[in-house]
Amino acid sequence: MNGSIKTGAAGAALTIAALAAIATGAASSTPASDNTNQTTTQHTTPPRVTHATETIDGLEIFYREAGPEDAPRIVLLHGFPTSSHMFRDLIPQLATDFRVIAPDYPGYGLSSAPANTDYDYTFDNLADVVDELLERKGYTDYVLYVMDYGAPVGFRIATEHPERVNGFVVQNGNAYVEGLEEFWNPIKAYWNAGKDAQTERDALRALLTLEATKWQYFTGVRDESVISPDNWLVIQPLLDRPGNQEIQLDLFFDYSTNPPPLPRVAAVLPRPPAAHADHLGQERPHLPRLRRIPLPA
Repeated sequence: MNGSIKTGAAGAALTIAALAAIATGAASSTPASDNTNQTTTQHTTPPRVTHATETIDGLEIFYREAGPEDAPRIVLLHGFPTSSHMFRDLIPQLATDFRVIAPDYPGYGLSSAPANTDYDYTFDNLADVVDELLERKGYTDYVLYVMDYGAPVGFRIATEHPERVNGFVVQNGNAYVEGLEEFWNPIKAYWNAGKDAQTERDALRALLTLEATKWQYFTGVRDESVISPDNWLVIQPLLDRPGNQEIQLDLFFDYSTNPPPLPRVAAVLPRPPAAHADHLGQERPHLPRLRRIPLPA
């Protein structure tokens, strides 16, 4: 599941470097001015991050957006159980050089969360909503940053519009079936039993508690003091909304639709190196491991 929600300063720096390498490779270069003999100190104003909603199929879809209109574009897709809130610190850092958008899926964050009896919570539908938002906002050429649930959402968009995607940054996202290891066994049991199997469904409610949410942040972290409590103070009240557990359980079940197309998804990604031991994955068993996807040079 989530696991690598908190990017941290070092992680943010690596993310920015990776995105710059991909996005600027797709954008036209601008000649640099000759200021080699000048030493100046620049004080820049932090980029302005806007917050808005778009009505799509009767749903109010919340999104954050920042950066120059004419800059290379990056789409940030969040994971479980968070929302675009997870990118609140990363967006201003990226927005100095990129146009960035980060939506909340239906059922998450500040987007509409109709009851699961009124809306079909599937990854196909989440991807359709995000794709429509990108269309309306003019995102037709972009890098996808996919985190956890953002992977099946983003991979669906990429296979539908491969010509629009200049590259990927994949954070805790399954692109290979090897990522579905022991942590996933209770969820796989639910898949095998069927969506209406109440015993297997109820067994997964433990993943929606405050204790489980904190576990996703703290497991494998050497210094817990760097984890801000506002993460679960935002996330957990949203998970605890009436009916939201049923939304999350429906998506746990629908995750079973993600492994079958993975070979097709993997075919459009750079070839990974041979499987190898992963210390981080051993410390944090909810993270996909064994495979690493190299970024293009």
